[in-house]
Amino acid sequence: MGFMVTTILFFGAALLGCLGFTFFYNKGPSMNLLHVTLVITAVVSCWMLWAIVYIAQMNPLINPILLDEE
Repeated sequence: MGFMVTTILFFGAALLGCLGFTFFYNKGPSMNLLHVTLVITAVVSCWMLWAIVYIAQMNPLINPILLDEE
């Protein structure tokens, strides 16, 4: 459930960022493409970082050492 909510929020932020940049920074034919590319790159990078950390916690390389204190 948390994975889907976070994924939807990231894609929603990407969509709003792209729409915001194309609306507010319309200063030339190539500026829109530049801003959209920067926003999509930032959002995809953040999502990939989050996904890698999330997946790494599912199957850790080092198991925790439990001390058996009696």
